[in-house]
Amino acid sequence: MELKSSVVYHFSIRDVQVFVMNISLCILAFLSFLAFKEYLSLIPTRRTDHRVLFWAYLTIPIQYYLIAKGWYGAFIVFIPVYAFLFLTLRMVLIGETEGFLRSIGLLQWGLMTTVFSIGHVAYLLVLPKAGNPHGGGFALLLYLVFLTQINDVSQYWWGKALGRRQIIPKVNRNKTWEGLLGGVCTTTLLAVILAPFLTPLGRWAAVGAGLIIGLGGFTGDITLSAVKRDLGIKNTSAMLPGRGGILDRIDSLTYAAPLFFHYLHYLYY
Repeated sequence: MELKSSVVYHFSIRDVQVFVMNISLCILAFLSFLAFKEYLSLIPTRRTDHRVLFWAYLTIPIQYYLIAKGWYGAFIVFIPVYAFLFLTLRMVLIGETEGFLRSIGLLQWGLMTTVFSIGHVAYLLVLPKAGNPHGGGFALLLYLVFLTQINDVSQYWWGKALGRRQIIPKVNRNKTWEGLLGGVCTTTLLAVILAPFLTPLGRWAAVGAGLIIGLGGFTGDITLSAVKRDLGIKNTSAMLPGRGGILDRIDSLTYAAPLFFHYLHYLYY
């Protein structure tokens, strides 16, 4: 009787873990949907492109289904290869050639940043737990998101305190070399401190992770700044009062997430 109760308890805990993971994947899929929708609301599109957008949105549930199944080989090529080829063909079949190259480039870049890149955050959840005995995929996700946010904040505050030399003033006047250096050093230090509790990373591997997240987050931030400059806007939307839009909040992750994921995958999976 005692053994039976133990088995039931074991399976119930596992069921809860699977349920929580699936809910988390759904939340991240919805985040990708909101980010992609926000992106499409910003960019100029042709009237004929609207016939292709259904298929573009359809890539989101497909991509996250592949993630939920842990099908790494399909996940890594679905959007940059199959979705790109299919959406290009679908646009060709409409028969409108004016603005064709610009339209397919805008659509593909949007999918790559809002769905493919953010999908790497989600894929951390389904990595084999044996690869990270310190909390599995949820700990890895926490490690990445926390450090990315800390990197944004610390670069801002270091820049406010010591910033003198602007890096790319035409793109973002607030980004300085002092802020970048201070932010990356802060992020790297925290990466080393937190690594033994949340990741399988050794000391020097954690240094590499901190540098990747720090520099990757900076690159994602200034890339979206360039997009906003081109569009002549300050924030991508007013969805989050006082904080801008979804894209404003995940811009750093669009670069940091895939870089961190593949670094970790190469070392431990």
